[in-house]
Amino acid sequence: MLINKSKKLKNVRYDIRGPVSDEADKLEREGVRIIRLNTGNPAAFGFGPPITVLGSLAKYADISVPYSMSKGLYKAREAIARYCISQGIMNVTPDDVYTGNGVSELIQISMQAFLNRGDEILIPTPDYPLWTAASILAGGKAVHYICDEQSDWQPDINDIKRKITPRTRAIVIISPNNPTGAVYSKDLLNNIIELAREHELALFSDEIYDRLVMDDVKHISVASLAPDLFTVVFNGLSKSHHICGYRAGWMTLCGNKSGAKGYIEGINTLASLRLCSNVTGQSVIGAALDDNSSAQLNIKPGGRLYEQREFAFKELTDIPGITAVKPKAGLYIFPKLDTKMYGIINDENFVLDFLREKHVLLTHGGSYNWKKPDHFRFVYLPCMDELAEVMSRLRDFLENYNQKCRVK
Repeated sequence: MLINKSKKLKNVRYDIRGPVSDEADKLEREGVRIIRLNTGNPAAFGFGPPITVLGSLAKYADISVPYSMSKGLYKAREAIARYCISQGIMNVTPDDVYTGNGVSELIQISMQAFLNRGDEILIPTPDYPLWTAASILAGGKAVHYICDEQSDWQPDINDIKRKITPRTRAIVIISPNNPTGAVYSKDLLNNIIELAREHELALFSDEIYDRLVMDDVKHISVASLAPDLFTVVFNGLSKSHHICGYRAGWMTLCGNKSGAKGYIEGINTLASLRLCSNVTGQSVIGAALDDNSSAQLNIKPGGRLYEQREFAFKELTDIPGITAVKPKAGLYIFPKLDTKMYGIINDENFVLDFLREKHVLLTHGGSYNWKKPDHFRFVYLPCMDELAEVMSRLRDFLENYNQKCRVK
């Protein structure tokens, strides 16, 4: 009997853990040590959680044993509502908050409840690929709008305008952005808001890196600027508090909810179907949001994350044929390769060649729905010594690399 995958998965990809990652697994089984720079997993590189979070985990161990309410522990949702208000998002209550097994689960729930077959949703390119995958699985059509590298990866508002059709239902905003590290300006956000108002569109805002913003740049939540629009804001502790495995994420329904009764009923149904999110992860949310000191120390001059970003950016852009926009936030750089210099016609093959020869796992730009084969994402989480080793391997690899010649 032949059992094929569902046709729903035809155009669904998540190459961050895709074929190149599978090849890295194979090499590791053969005894090769791989430096894994494909995921933003701080704890894997020695970034530990704050002591207050560990203390909270021990303190509330008993209440983490039973199921919680489907929306999540009330105290966790109360803390999230307070955090939203501190970010200028008004009229948020604990009832507007849903905890999840990371933001990933909540993105999928939000799209399943929102999209009908054929509905269009505008998503940035490059994007965090789960947004595209979740939209397709929900029966919708992901329409990608361009973020402009020449403008510090800010979205091209004219491209967004051109791509709005009668079937468009929402705009996704990812700021701070993964993979580019861009932080969207207030003017740009207001321009997007005006389009949403004009065309009666919802907004979905992925803000999980909002506590990892550097260089005195200010992150602004789009929900704080548009109380008259229905906006869903996503956030969590995986990156800022280095607890990816706790799966502590949340989404908050913001703004004008008067026309969203049916959607909220759908969210409630889907939240109930999965019973609840990880209660252990929920139990530390309050303590974590009250203590963001370790994250703040890391992103200031002299802090580990700040200095590693500085080093990685300088080293990458010193390599002939590599340029990059310095990220303002997050854990990643999205460098551009001179495809003529290196004969690159397939970016996935580029990162695969580098993996096989130098045993470093990167992700190619196509993983983020970037159509040209000229980018890759670089994670700058390793310590300085390991970053220096990676740069040495990349420089050595590119010195004689020409993909076209290899293909021939």
